[in-house]
Amino acid sequence: MPAVTRERALEAAVELLGAEGVRALSHARVDERAGLPAGSTSNWFRTRRALLSGIVDWIAERERADLEPGAMPTISGIDELIEGMCVMADLQTGPFAARTRARYALFLELADDPELGEPLRRQRREFERWTERIVIALGIADPVPATRALMALGDGLLLHRLTVDPELDMRPAIARAVRALAS
Repeated sequence: MPAVTRERALEAAVELLGAEGVRALSHARVDERAGLPAGSTSNWFRTRRALLSGIVDWIAERERADLEPGAMPTISGIDELIEGMCVMADLQTGPFAARTRARYALFLELADDPELGEPLRRQRREFERWTERIVIALGIADPVPATRALMALGDGLLLHRLTVDPELDMRPAIARAVRALAS
């Protein structure tokens, strides 16, 4: 049962961060959002820093699970890359929107804290390596800058959809960028 309480607290903390930002994060607010007795979150995470660390690790673990073999589509062509990026963007701005917002909030909040932000940055680097392997396999020239361009495009489109235009059709921009890089 205790692990279930910890998991509920972390899920609620990510939802809170995703909905209201880092300033809204407190042990009491997490307990309330998770429907836990007062003090439950602080039993697992004594300080705000410990809570932030737990959240960072939780997000990184979830995203690692997203990258496990079998969880990610096999991409062997340009059209599959476009489709894969679109599906991933829909997931990140749909079912995983709170997690995406929380991740961005934490990247900004922890920019000057190398230790606490490292699990998120390490996860980001793993996703970049996965994307670069695809770019190389597809024969796209200059794979490192091409990968960085695709990652930046993805971040920009996600941020735009999450903050400005929830109905944004990302497919045309993704298709145009991927086809331009592949030509």
